[in-house]
Amino acid sequence: MVLQDNTKGALLMICSMAAFTFNDTLIKLLGPDVPLFQMLFLRGILASLLILGLARSLGRIRWSLPRRDWGLIMLRTIAEIGAAYFFISALFHMPIANVTAVLQILPLSVTLGGALFFGENVGWRRALAIAVGFCGMLLIVRPGPDGFDQYAIFALIAVGFVTLRDLSTRKMSTDTPSLTVTLVASLGVTAFAGIASLGSEWVLMDGRQWALLSGAAVFILGGYLFSVLVMRVGEMSFVAPFRYSGLLWALVAGFVVFGDWPDAITLIGAVIVVSSGVFTLIRGRKVRQAKLDRT
Repeated sequence: MVLQDNTKGALLMICSMAAFTFNDTLIKLLGPDVPLFQMLFLRGILASLLILGLARSLGRIRWSLPRRDWGLIMLRTIAEIGAAYFFISALFHMPIANVTAVLQILPLSVTLGGALFFGENVGWRRALAIAVGFCGMLLIVRPGPDGFDQYAIFALIAVGFVTLRDLSTRKMSTDTPSLTVTLVASLGVTAFAGIASLGSEWVLMDGRQWALLSGAAVFILGGYLFSVLVMRVGEMSFVAPFRYSGLLWALVAGFVVFGDWPDAITLIGAVIVVSSGVFTLIRGRKVRQAKLDRT
């Protein structure tokens, strides 16, 4: 049976989200034993080598880029560093499904960022969906009488950095190889973590910890590879909603590996966020198609 392009794209997106979630799971398992910056530095070395090998094998690495794109790549790399630090810090202290649920606000935050900073048109329907989605996010992080939990704030800050990362990526030239951008970001995170790790004591890692770290690097590579392949098949308007499968993978990983299951309010918040995001993606596709039909 020959799969249609949209079906292939959906399956690749699901595999990409699974790979990123499995990376997060292995990193969370390492959290109690390996200092954050040591872990980021060592994983970064392994991941950068794997990404470099993949980029070369696909012939998708190029350093001669316009100055404007290099500026955007540097901005994106700074955002990647911030996202890695705050996301993994939150991941070490929160259930994996809860952190992943917070990240599902990204399509809404990127749409809002595009309207605020790039003047992109957002109609009242998508504006309402964004507002509803952010209300769902509040159900997930749930500020108590003393305010937000510190690590819930970290997860929200990570969302801000990833939004900046995605917005800067959207402004790059279309002929800038995505794997070149990914490699620079990986090297940037590695360099930052290496410098930061000098201020903390390193621990001697055993075979199990090295296996977890190596597995995390492989899953990171798999996530990037599948996400690159997604761009080559299927319509993104059809494929994009399948990114929310990451929440399902996180629910399974959290329950099977850590024995965690979100409470009812968190699940309701996640459903609201996902529903708002899917609506925004579908509505955005209709708006773009309407513009094309008028031209």
